[in-house]
Amino acid sequence: MTGGLYRSAHAARDGDPPAADDAVLISTDTAVSGAAAAEDQALPPEEPGRSTTGQSAIMAAGSLVSRIVGFVRNALIGMTLGAGIGDAYASALFLPNQIYELLLGGILSSVLIPLLVRRRKASTDNGREYAQKLLTFAVSCLGIAALLVVVAAPVLTAIQSGSGTDQDYRKLITGFAYLMLPIIFFTGVSALIGAVLNVNGHFAAPMWAPILNNIVVIAACCTFIGVFGTAKGLSPADMTPGRIALIGGGTLLGMVVQTAGLLPALRRVGFAWKWRWDPRGLGLGEIGRLAGWMLCFVVVQQLAVFVVVNLLNRVSGGDNAGVLAFNNVTLLMMMAHGIIGVSVMTALLPKMSAAAADGRLADVSADLSRGIRLTATALAPIAVVYGVLAKPVAVTLFQGGAYSAELAHATGGVLLVAAFGLLPLSISYLCTYAFYSLQGTKTVALINLPVTAVRITAYLVLFQVLAESSVAAGMTAGNALSYTLSALISLAVLRRRIGRLNLGSVLAALAKVLAAAAVAAALGLLVVRLLPGGGEPERPEALLQLAVGGLVIMVSYLAAAIVLRVREVHQVIGMIRRKLGR
Repeated sequence: MTGGLYRSAHAARDGDPPAADDAVLISTDTAVSGAAAAEDQALPPEEPGRSTTGQSAIMAAGSLVSRIVGFVRNALIGMTLGAGIGDAYASALFLPNQIYELLLGGILSSVLIPLLVRRRKASTDNGREYAQKLLTFAVSCLGIAALLVVVAAPVLTAIQSGSGTDQDYRKLITGFAYLMLPIIFFTGVSALIGAVLNVNGHFAAPMWAPILNNIVVIAACCTFIGVFGTAKGLSPADMTPGRIALIGGGTLLGMVVQTAGLLPALRRVGFAWKWRWDPRGLGLGEIGRLAGWMLCFVVVQQLAVFVVVNLLNRVSGGDNAGVLAFNNVTLLMMMAHGIIGVSVMTALLPKMSAAAADGRLADVSADLSRGIRLTATALAPIAVVYGVLAKPVAVTLFQGGAYSAELAHATGGVLLVAAFGLLPLSISYLCTYAFYSLQGTKTVALINLPVTAVRITAYLVLFQVLAESSVAAGMTAGNALSYTLSALISLAVLRRRIGRLNLGSVLAALAKVLAAAAVAAALGLLVVRLLPGGGEPERPEALLQLAVGGLVIMVSYLAAAIVLRVREVHQVIGMIRRKLGR
């Protein structure tokens, strides 16, 4: 919901993954809560003339437009600021979102939305008074927190950037942070309004509002280029207060506009925001008990995020892939996961939840196995494209302005490594959804402890042994390792919890998928080698490699999967045809 470079999947509804407009800065094993299931079970009667199909169409359109506009936004930020300055911008934008996660993001959809749903069903006023008390308390806390962190900005940026960074670079992060830290307040207010709208059966506005945010930031970037030109060739010391104010203030304004854009929808559902200060009436003890394990999860998660951003800041500058490039790669990862993985999970979660509630654990196991096979079949060719065509993808999408060809090629190197983590990422998410269907929040938090420990250890070890130019790729490898570990531990625990997981059929299907992917990768590499540009393509050559190579990979994967009798490939084709038909 932030519209920024970082977003927690905790704050996302199922089916509303971190998208191009809300790219996750660091993708950890985030547990997406079952908010959508709660909504499905407790929505008010549909308004006349506003069917579920109509709502879904509006949401889908909003999501698609938001992804496109958001991708333009993030690409334009890179082209405007480039390496170094862009890394400082991304690091500063990371701070308010991390603090927001600790304050509210991790418990919003897992605790507060279900509480709002229950109060709506149990009270005579549809939970309106409780919602007003909650908003009053939360807005007050967010306002105080925002004020305190703005005052503490120099301390926060010093801790985040580490002792080995250049002083001018650290000062630039601090300058951006003064303007961006108030985003905490508006992010929280926007998320809470979105929760109230969802509970009242209105889903369109929260899907469309981030577009306003993106448009404002795009306008700020265009104004920056028009007034100052790109930041290409500038050092952190060259960033004047006017430059910092324009891009940093524009980012804050985008969040303000996004929040304001939700207010008309709040009025349309008949919700009047009245100041009701009554913390005791909120049942804070109940909220605390419900949020305890989720807060543990979020704290551990944010520790890993802090470590990786700190390490990436130490290699910022020149044409090294730093925070900004790392974010762009994670954006591509989460887009693929959001389009395929979350679509599968959203369809399976209600079925798994219902089966778990009825004690039909064999059905939960069957649904999970089916989801893994289907997700792997659909994501494998995308992973091959990301791996084989990593540099053409990065050059085509990001190169331009201050985002140099060298930085684009470095970004491609990070994307190549990330391709190996795409399948483990989505399988890990699927297992998390299975735990949530079993109401296993505590289990998810406990699994996350050793996984995060391994991830942080991998970060620190790889930072020490790799050259500066390879650190971002190393951090990505650490993520991929942790996704794999998370999936393995989760499957082992689930096997004990729900019995057989049909792992034999899953492994057989995965073997066929990997064989088909290997065929596609080999043919893709051959085509890229024969085409102009080789391993260091310029934009026209990158476009050619991407078009021809991508087509060869997709067609050869599909043909190999059919020959190998991968049953799920027909389901994937059918899913795509249905989506296109709609």
